[in-house]
Amino acid sequence: MTGSFPDPSGVTAPEGSVTPDPLVCLLQRSARGDEAAFAELYDATASRLHGLVLRVVRDPAQADEVTQEAYLEIWRTAARFDATRGSALSWMMTIGHRRAVDRVRSAESASRRDTSYARTDRQVEHDSTEEVALAGLEARRVRAAMATLTPVQREAIELAYFGGYTHTEVASLLELPVGTAKTRIRDGLIRLRDTMGVAQ
Repeated sequence: MTGSFPDPSGVTAPEGSVTPDPLVCLLQRSARGDEAAFAELYDATASRLHGLVLRVVRDPAQADEVTQEAYLEIWRTAARFDATRGSALSWMMTIGHRRAVDRVRSAESASRRDTSYARTDRQVEHDSTEEVALAGLEARRVRAAMATLTPVQREAIELAYFGGYTHTEVASLLELPVGTAKTRIRDGLIRLRDTMGVAQ
């Protein structure tokens, strides 16, 4: 398999002998921190490894990223390569393929999370719309019930429950004894309850 790769040793093998895999030598030198050897290794294999990654991730930009990640892993783990267990190229391609598969799985997981969030978000929007509609119906019922109160009852109720005033403050605003203000509020609430109970 040496036709396409130069012999990094620069020594021509005797005719009839088995030429060693030049990538093995480049990997071994890379494992010792030889950056020049790693650059040669990259130039000799990048197009094939990138092609494999691109077939898996199917996105050129992501394929570029994954390829760079794969070569970074190759640089960091070159010392782990065992020539007795397979060729240097297959070892590198395995790293590239694993990285590509990891990227695809990560993208699919993110897509599932986004889809799940979108469904949940739509459900919340739906519920919120329903709540607004119910609140609108309830408000109309309250307004209709308020119309059945006497003017003094309605005035006291509006101050206490829509104005947020205490019974003492209502009495002061209406210039009434506190007991009288409480009575008007109580009677108004009873009438509201009865009216809205009938409406239900």
